[in-house]
Amino acid sequence: MQMHIPVSPIRASGFAILEGSPEFDDLGAHLDEAEALGVDMVELPAYAWHLIVDGRVLTERVKDMTAALAGRRLGYSVHGTLAINLMDIPERLARHEKVLAANIEIAAAAGAQRLVMHSGFVRAPDDDVEVAYSRQRDALARAGEHAAALGVTLCVENIFRFAQVRETATPAKLAGELAAIDHPAVRATLDVSHAYIRCTDARLDPIAEMAQLAPYVAHFHLHDSFGRPSEMWTYHSAEAVALGEGDLHLPIGWGGIDWDAVIGAVQPPAGATAILELEPRHWRELKDQVTVLQDLVARFRSPAAVAVV
Repeated sequence: MQMHIPVSPIRASGFAILEGSPEFDDLGAHLDEAEALGVDMVELPAYAWHLIVDGRVLTERVKDMTAALAGRRLGYSVHGTLAINLMDIPERLARHEKVLAANIEIAAAAGAQRLVMHSGFVRAPDDDVEVAYSRQRDALARAGEHAAALGVTLCVENIFRFAQVRETATPAKLAGELAAIDHPAVRATLDVSHAYIRCTDARLDPIAEMAQLAPYVAHFHLHDSFGRPSEMWTYHSAEAVALGEGDLHLPIGWGGIDWDAVIGAVQPPAGATAILELEPRHWRELKDQVTVLQDLVARFRSPAAVAVV
C-alpha cells in the first residue's frame, strides 16, 4: 500500500549573516552566532566583500575566507554580486558574465552548493525585452556548465521592478525561462516577498505564479512584507517600514504574506534549502525568528512525498 509521509523537502535552513566588514574579518563572530542558534547553514554576503576586482578573483582573500569558514559544522550558500544582469545590453554582457564566473569560483571555494544570483532586468527604453531574455538564457546555459564542473548550482532569484526597470521576470516567467534552459545546474531561488511585490505590480496572483516556479526551486529566501511596491517618498528606511511598503525584509509574521497559502501551493523538489533574510534593524528578533523559520520550513511538502510500504 502507499502511505503519505509528511516530510519537508527542505533539507537545511538558516539565515543570511550580516554584511559586516568588507574585509570579512568579523566573519568568525557571525559564524559563532549562527552555531549558537543551532541553524544548519548560513548565507554568505560575498557581494559585499572585497573578493573580486574587474572580474578577477582575489585569490589570497578567498584563501582568508575559506580559512575562516573551515572547521565549522555549518553548511553554506553564497549570495553573489547583485549587480550582475544577464539581460543587460550586449556591450556590457561580457563583464557581467566574467563577474558571474568569479562568483562561481568563490562559491566553490567556500564549499557552497548554492550560489544565489538575481534574475536579469531591462532598463534601456529601446531594448527588445524578448531578445534580452534570450541573451540571459544563453549566458545562464554557459554559466551552468562552469557551475556544474565545480559542484555549484546557480539559483536564479526572482526580483521586482525597481529604479526605472521596465521588465524583470515574474515567478511564472522565470519558470518558463528555466524550463527553456533545461540545465540541472541552473535552478531558482524563490523569494516569496519579492514574488508578492512583483505580482502586485503586474496585477497577477502571487500564489499561482509561485506554484509554477516551485518545480525549479532549489533555494528559498524567506522574510515578510506587505507585498506593496515602493511608491511613496521616504527620508529614512525606517519610514518605509512605518508605511508598510517596499522590500522590507521583516521578521516572518510581521507582514501581510499568506504563509499558509504559500505552503499549500509551493511544492519544491526534495533537497531544497531555505534562508531567512532579515533586515539588520530587526536583528534583535533573530533568536525567535530561527524557531519561526524552522517551524515554517517543516510545513512545506513535496509532490513526491509518498512512500510504498
